[in-house]
Amino acid sequence: MEEFLSKLIGRRIDVYCGGGASLRGEALKVDGGILYLKDDEEQLCYVVVEKIVVVWEARENEHRAGFFAGRLK
Repeated sequence: MEEFLSKLIGRRIDVYCGGGASLRGEALKVDGGILYLKDDEEQLCYVVVEKIVVVWEARENEHRAGFFAGRLK
């Protein structure tokens, strides 16, 4: 898994660790069983590689639920 994650360095990824634990950020490095992520607010997050269940590249144009301007007809 560490070798795979090291190929994603510099990319924005989503990491799912089970339950409600889901993280998004730029992969900075993988070292000693720890994945280093940086979020959009420049904060660092440290994820134990053994706890990662799923990893995928984040989509830039991801649609999220919410409100939109306009009227329903």
